Formats: sequence, C-alpha cells, structure tokens
Amino acid sequence: MMETLDFLYPSSSFITTMSMINILGLSFFGFLEMMGINLQYSKLWNPNSKRIKVSSRTGMLLLYSPAFLVGFASFWIFPEKGFRPLLVTAALTIHFFKRILEVLFVHKYSGGMVLDSIILISSGYSTTTATMIHAQHIAQGFMEPAIDLKCPGILLFSVGICGNFYHHYLLSKLRGKGEKGYKIPKGGLFHQVICPHYLFEILEFVGVFFISQTLYSLSFTISTTLYLIGRSYATRKWYISKFENFPRETKALIPYIF
Repeated sequence: MMETLDFLYPSSSFITTMSMINILGLSFFGFLEMMGINLQYSKLWNPNSKRIKVSSRTGMLLLYSPAFLVGFASFWIFPEKGFRPLLVTAALTIHFFKRILEVLFVHKYSGGMVLDSIILISSGYSTTTATMIHAQHIAQGFMEPAIDLKCPGILLFSVGICGNFYHHYLLSKLRGKGEKGYKIPKGGLFHQVICPHYLFEILEFVGVFFISQTLYSLSFTISTTLYLIGRSYATRKWYISKFENFPRETKALIPYIF
C-alpha cells in the first residue's frame, strides 16, 4: 500500500494506476469538448453522422442502467460492508437510479445518440462505479483517515443531487407537449450559468469523495470536474451560436467566473 494524505485511506498500486488513468482519460475528453470534438449526445450530437444511432431515451437508459446494476449488485457482493462503504455504495446507486427515473419520467427528447458514444460513456460509468466500490472495500482494515469528512460529504451529496434534479426539471418544462426545439433555459441558476445541473453534479461527486476518502474517488471527482468544464464550455458556445439573444453575461459552469 502507498502512503497518502491524512484525509485519504492508503492506496494500492492498482487503485493509484486506475486513478491516473481516470484523470488523464476524462481530462482528454474535456479538452476535446472545448475543441469542438464532442461526445455525441444531447444537443451536441450530430444528426448527420453515419454512425449507428439510437433514440435519446434508449441511449440514456443504456448509459446509466449498467452502473446502477453494478452498485445494486455490490450490496450482495460485499455484504460485510462497514458504515462508510455502505454510504459510498448507496450514494452511487442512488445517483444512477435517480438518473434512470429522470430518463423515464422527467426528460423530454428531440434527438438521438450515437452508439459508440453510448458504449464509451456507459462502460466508463460502470468501471468507475465498480472501481470506487472496490477501492472502498480494500480500504477496510486500515486506520480511518485523521480527518473524517463523512458528514459534510452527506450534506454536499444531498445538496448536489437535489440541485441537479431541480435544474433537470426546469429544463424539462421548457418544452410544451409535442415541442422538440431548444430554448434558452430560465429559472434557478440558469440566469448565472448555462449548466447549473453540471455544477450540482460536481457537488454530488465532491460529496461522494468526502464520504469515501479514497484516492480513486478523489481522482474521479477531479476528472469529472475537468470533463464537465469542457462540456459546459461547448454547451455555452452552442447556445451562443443558436440564439442571438443569448445573454453573454451567463457563464458556462461557475457563476461570475467561468
């Protein structure tokens, strides 16, 4: 085991390697998003692509269902969990279960998704969920970190998941029955940033890291943040290109800053 910081559990060579892969991989995709080379989902998908496509609802279900099943199954795979591993597994499973419910009952769709993007993202979610739970499992038996962040982690996760859902709900209300076009979002923090749902998703995963306190959960939070920075930049750029009246003072992700 490798020695780490006072707020982290010790980490194995495997977890350290997976952490580095995570950061490098998602940082690269975040950079590609900023360069205009976008993963093919939501408003940034290319309907003229020659690649295999599926409906957005089907694609989103394929994105989140495998990771949810990994989290759900791990309650039985690691039945001897302590309180912290139970919280981590529950948080990840709840996150993906919420996303499935939103796909089925909240979101309204107008486009499609490219199958290779679905496979890439879905496999990433599943691998990350499994690795984070595994990292928590092997951390058991070691001394608890000197600084216990579970309670603020639960608070941040709760704020993040609620804020993420609220802004997804606001997005769903932009379209009336039968409407498929895009509009400039309003309400909540949309007057400050164009992707507040991403901002709250980052808060969710900061919360998961605080609950987990493993190197891998830290790497996932950093890499997810870097990717969403790139995706939010591309999203803001898309809105500016589509709407002449888009308010230029509205930032991408962080109010007043970016």
